[in-house]
Amino acid sequence: MLRNSHNVLPGVPLCEQPFFDDHFDANRTSPIVYNVAKDLHEKGYAIIDFPDPDFDALAETIKSSLADRYDWQAWRENRAALRIQDAWEWNAEVRRLATNQTVLQLLEDVYGRRAHPFQTLNFPVGTQQHFHTDSVHFSSMPERWMCGVWVALEDIHADAGPLIYYPGSHKWPVYVNEHIGHTHRGGATGQEMFEPLWRRLVEHHGVQPDRLCVPKGKALIWAANLLHGGDAHHDKARTRWSQVTHYYFEGCSYYTPMQSDPALGSIAFREPVSLLTQAPMINTYGDDVVSSDFIRQVNPDAYPKVRLSLPPGFDPAGYLRHNPDVAAAGVDPTHHYVLHGAREGRTWA
Repeated sequence: MLRNSHNVLPGVPLCEQPFFDDHFDANRTSPIVYNVAKDLHEKGYAIIDFPDPDFDALAETIKSSLADRYDWQAWRENRAALRIQDAWEWNAEVRRLATNQTVLQLLEDVYGRRAHPFQTLNFPVGTQQHFHTDSVHFSSMPERWMCGVWVALEDIHADAGPLIYYPGSHKWPVYVNEHIGHTHRGGATGQEMFEPLWRRLVEHHGVQPDRLCVPKGKALIWAANLLHGGDAHHDKARTRWSQVTHYYFEGCSYYTPMQSDPALGSIAFREPVSLLTQAPMINTYGDDVVSSDFIRQVNPDAYPKVRLSLPPGFDPAGYLRHNPDVAAAGVDPTHHYVLHGAREGRTWA
């Protein structure tokens, strides 16, 4: 696939690099890989036929197995949205859709790293969600190593809340808390604080949304920073069955920017469980593994705060002398003792 094996931007997905032609050649790359890569590069999304020979039966099985799990009356009365998160944990068909090997290989060819599905969402109706970028929810270091795949489990009608998305918006900068003058410690945590910015960006760039009214079996692949959401669901007699799978790529750190204030020592690291391995993905930075101690120290929302209860006269330097493995790891001796050392019976004097 590669015309030039020397990749000067290994931290940027191949399909989003400025050197697109260095990696994809219309004459040498398979047509589907080239077309998907080109669409993601130029528009931030690509539409494909979902590659499962038994898709119709698979879709009907998913719909019938989930239908009774939604509060339809609450939705009709505008009291609730309808979605099920991570049905893959107990539904084999949902998991099969999320781990489709042809899709996984396509994502690897287009992005340049192995993809891991880590979350599924199943919707029987439109979300009517304000347009947003996933980069404030699911991000990575380096950025943009996340994508979503939305699959139509039935024909999608314009009155049933189709997806909306803004072509080319993925090329805009990734804006996080610091850019809008917000800190997570300031209190608010939802994406609502970004919505005025997103509306202003759309207005400024003069971009109009596309609406995804497609037949059953079509799938939309979208880039992490593409603005997308759900249109109004006008006809409540209609359903809009679909499945979303979110994918991370290997060789990154994973975190939630909305809940992070890096300059204040707070990073909401994620440890997403890969559907492929059934194990947490490893947070890495370059060739180094991010230590679990560091993740816990800077991730106060995900881990209970530990009261610093140190024995009288605790000597941090002595703790490092007696525990050379802690010293070699380069972690803070006080935090290590509180989080691990006391429980493990480590000495400091």
